[in-house]
Amino acid sequence: MKYELIQNTLFIKNRKKFMAQMKPKSIAVFNSNDIYPVSADSTLPFEQHRDIFYLSGADQEETILVLFPEALNKKHREVLFVRETNEHIAIWEGAKLTKDKATEVSGIETIYWLSDFERIFFDLMTEADTIYFNTNEHYRQAVETQTREDRFIQKCKLQFPAHQYAKSNSILQNIRGVKEPEELALMQKACDITEKGFRRLLGFIKSGVWEYEIEAELLHEFIRNRSKGFAYSPIIASGNNANVLHYLENNMECKDGDLILMDVAAEYANYSSDLTRTVPVNGKFTQRQAAVYNAVLRVKNEATKMLVPGTIWADYHKECGKIMTSELLGLGLLDKADVQNENADWPAYKKYFMHGTSHHIGLDTHDYGELKTPMKANMVFTVEPGIYIPDEKMGVRLEDDVVIQESGVPFNLMANIPIELEEIESLMQSHL
Repeated sequence: MKYELIQNTLFIKNRKKFMAQMKPKSIAVFNSNDIYPVSADSTLPFEQHRDIFYLSGADQEETILVLFPEALNKKHREVLFVRETNEHIAIWEGAKLTKDKATEVSGIETIYWLSDFERIFFDLMTEADTIYFNTNEHYRQAVETQTREDRFIQKCKLQFPAHQYAKSNSILQNIRGVKEPEELALMQKACDITEKGFRRLLGFIKSGVWEYEIEAELLHEFIRNRSKGFAYSPIIASGNNANVLHYLENNMECKDGDLILMDVAAEYANYSSDLTRTVPVNGKFTQRQAAVYNAVLRVKNEATKMLVPGTIWADYHKECGKIMTSELLGLGLLDKADVQNENADWPAYKKYFMHGTSHHIGLDTHDYGELKTPMKANMVFTVEPGIYIPDEKMGVRLEDDVVIQESGVPFNLMANIPIELEEIESLMQSHL
């Protein structure tokens, strides 16, 4: 992996938090992701399942974590199974985790080769009454592919029909949403790498540049700073492309007079950052572009202030909608009649701002975290309002990642990334 070794104290703490919420005489199992085939002998790059990484730090395929707080043999209360390596594998694929290295990474003393899993797991299950399955219950999930976790659950239900089943997800939603200091430091690193990429762009973007060239500049800067690349598929949308919320083609020329919306950010050590900035291709906002830009920035600043302990996510979005409505009235995009006659299920502002303002961020870009209960300190949220005006071939979105504090306004992990209109123009024009 490109990132520097993470102190295993983080993963030790994470396991303790998870096990503290397990039922008596229960066992929990977490599987790594598959390596997914493309065709012939081609595969996609491996991406570790975020839950097993969160609990162990193991960033390798064919890995299984077992947690059993009441195992009769103390050494089996935390067990990590890893793929046995050998000289042939090392030559063809590179070094894999040895048992000693697996302990160093995870803080788990008991490491077995994966070939021992069936035997040891059967023995542990004779002591357990309940098994925690790690199903994907994220509110945005839309998974059609059968995962390694899915196959394990199917097999386990057939092999152990008399056991009770429980969900790991409810515990993970609770504990993963509130970040440890080590996690915040890793997320700050991802944001700092993103800053370097964005500042590089301010000296590169000009009329005639192609969207994919901007993507290439970012990837260069991210990788040279120990990121493996983008935290999510990059959106580099010039002109009217900005009105496609998930525009991914990045294949158009950037024209003089247009804005370019860039929803692009780096990962670091599997932790995401999530940035959006909108800049003028020629380095100078028109009067109308500036008015829309500053309206979005005001909404973002007001929305950020509301991210405090105790806030309810759904109520927060309603308040953000009210602030956006006021700005759209000021821009002449809505009138009073539009607001008075609006559908409560689809308010008038949704014509120009149709997505949410904030989501959890962490190991996943749309991270785990409770949404129906009050917000807590050390949760990390994006703040990303936008105004999209197809008739004017313009879309503006601005986004930062912020950490909720015990008191006061959130801490902005992206505070050093230029966002004020005057600074954007100054930095871009200094390179012309």
